[in-house]
Amino acid sequence: MALLVECHVMGMDPLVLTGGPLRPEEVCAVARDRRRVELGPDAVQLLASARAVVDAAADGSDPIYGLNTGFGSLSRHRIEPHQTADIQCHLLRSHAAGVGPDLDTEIVRGMLLLLAASLSRGHSGVRLEVVQQILHLLNHNLTPRVPCRGSVGASGDLAPLAHAALVLIGEGEVLGEDGVRVEGSSALESVGLRPIELQAKEGLALINGTHLMASILSLLCVDAASLMEAAIQAGAMSLDAAKGSAGSFDARIHQARGQGGQVEVARRLTDLLKGSEILESHIEDDPRVQDPYCLRCMPQVMGAAMDALASVRTVVTAELGAVTDNPLIFADDDAILSGGNFHGMPLAIAADHAAIALCHIAGIAERRIFWLLSGRDTENPIPLYLSSDPGLHSGLMIAQYTAASLVNEMQGLSHPSSVGNVPTSAGIEDYNSMGATAARQARTSLELCRQVVSIELLVAAEGLEHQRPLRSSDAIERIHDRIRAVTAPLKADRPPSPDIEKIEALLASSALSG
Repeated sequence: MALLVECHVMGMDPLVLTGGPLRPEEVCAVARDRRRVELGPDAVQLLASARAVVDAAADGSDPIYGLNTGFGSLSRHRIEPHQTADIQCHLLRSHAAGVGPDLDTEIVRGMLLLLAASLSRGHSGVRLEVVQQILHLLNHNLTPRVPCRGSVGASGDLAPLAHAALVLIGEGEVLGEDGVRVEGSSALESVGLRPIELQAKEGLALINGTHLMASILSLLCVDAASLMEAAIQAGAMSLDAAKGSAGSFDARIHQARGQGGQVEVARRLTDLLKGSEILESHIEDDPRVQDPYCLRCMPQVMGAAMDALASVRTVVTAELGAVTDNPLIFADDDAILSGGNFHGMPLAIAADHAAIALCHIAGIAERRIFWLLSGRDTENPIPLYLSSDPGLHSGLMIAQYTAASLVNEMQGLSHPSSVGNVPTSAGIEDYNSMGATAARQARTSLELCRQVVSIELLVAAEGLEHQRPLRSSDAIERIHDRIRAVTAPLKADRPPSPDIEKIEALLASSALSG
């Protein structure tokens, strides 16, 4: 087993949980870069105040959901005072029913961070020790093994969170750096930690929340912003490779419509192409009146996707300051209120929205790939399939097939999960969001979209080679240089797959413009 004993990121101050909201970038820093997390004094006080309310209620005779009752459809079953601690452990064990491949480490780390942040806001009633134990897992790089399937995204991400929470009590499993599974108790012992003993309400608080969905979508928000920029850059390069016109990006056209994303994409395309010799070479006496939609309507299509992703970020950002537990503790009023903040519908709809937006980014990129490879434009006689010798060499013909297959898969993934309800818990939980499924589909869609954009960049970079000695803009040539740093020009047939993978790695690391 290879476990990192401590997480120290050079040049990065610890993230302090204050009880306030987080940002997607902060989630990403902890989930991917192993930024250390600490609990601030304000959060400590919020935890203490809420726990005092829970302790007082646990000693009372009134039935309170999660303290002295069963769970879900078993909520009418009373629990004796001496059993209130036991039922919390039983809850984690019984709810750890996930199946399928393990979630990526970054998703689980993000989930743990969001769980700790939600609890630290002082409306869940857990003890300080519980939140500290979660932070110990993060800071010692102990990542619980969590199967990816099992949440219906309504009464919290129950199964995934239960798998993660078992490690806090010395059960469940941790994944080592080498992928080996380690028993939770052994993993805790390896870094000098001991299992905690849960008390009233704490097991329920650990699994009642939207933290899996929110973790996936937080990472997606960061990745989608980078991918959107790469898609715009790819579109600009494709336009010059195809000897397209930038006239359709004139700001006056887009201001006449007033769609924010459309205006922004047109501006970015104009800036990227400024100073291109290729554009200047055919600005006069070009018999082509209009470019195909895949070039001319980039602002309209990609701008709509940009606006959609911005709305997703708005929903996710709100959730990163939320408490999604039940019941909730309001210490100032000495009140415990049951509700449904654990319901994942806001995130489920946002995830479905993201998958649709990504589908259009990839879809119009694939059309540009097709246009560049089709050899139909007599005013821009680049060789069919960008082949060095069409017929003898197939060039990048099959790269477009791959893009088409990716787009088709994304079309299937874009079918909204949030509209398909399946009731659970004997009908008490009768309207579920399926938000975890929607979030996983959106994440897969983003990965596929990145691959399509990588293919476009490969094709567009090769297309520019056929415009020489004319050069594109300085901005586009810098991007071309980055691609050429990892891929050579196509002189004869070779497998495109390694080149696509190298460009994809550039996009995944946000290094395309670096």
